[in-house]
Amino acid sequence: MDTKNSVRNEFWDYLSQNQKDLLLEGDYLINNVISSCPYKFKDYSFLVFPYAKAYEGYLKTLFKDIGFISHLDYISDHLRLGKLLSPFLMVRLGEKSLYKKIINNAGKELAEEIWMTWKGGRNQIFHYFPHNLKSISFEESQKIITQITQTMEKTHQSLIQLNPKSKFQMSNQIQIPNIK
Repeated sequence: MDTKNSVRNEFWDYLSQNQKDLLLEGDYLINNVISSCPYKFKDYSFLVFPYAKAYEGYLKTLFKDIGFISHLDYISDHLRLGKLLSPFLMVRLGEKSLYKKIINNAGKELAEEIWMTWKGGRNQIFHYFPHNLKSISFEESQKIITQITQTMEKTHQSLIQLNPKSKFQMSNQIQIPNIK
């Protein structure tokens, strides 16, 4: 059995349909629209968008499932994942810091990879500053997309075993007293 494909299938099965759709639509853009388009864009940031959006949704889902954020945080319109992932806010955020939680459960290397993928694949791509318009080439967009998908798979492989659902479900079952 191919372990790499097994891990990849487990990761794919974990994704929500919306997250799968975003990744598939991103692949469609690259493989069917851009590959046959003679026009050369000045900025290929738009290719990164569906992957970055899937990355955000995936991280929120995973962090909820492993108990790093609550269900209320997950559904909130006010949760700022980038803020919670920032290593620069770890001390100020204390126990709310996702960066700190990742370090404590999977190590600094993974926490840094998740942060750098967030920063490079989202923050630096989609913010507009008149003095620093970040335009990326097609090749750069491909590197960022690869980084996003590889980080998603690595994060899944490293953190999914922290999933407390089975423990949670067991503790919430109704206990029927043993009456004799």
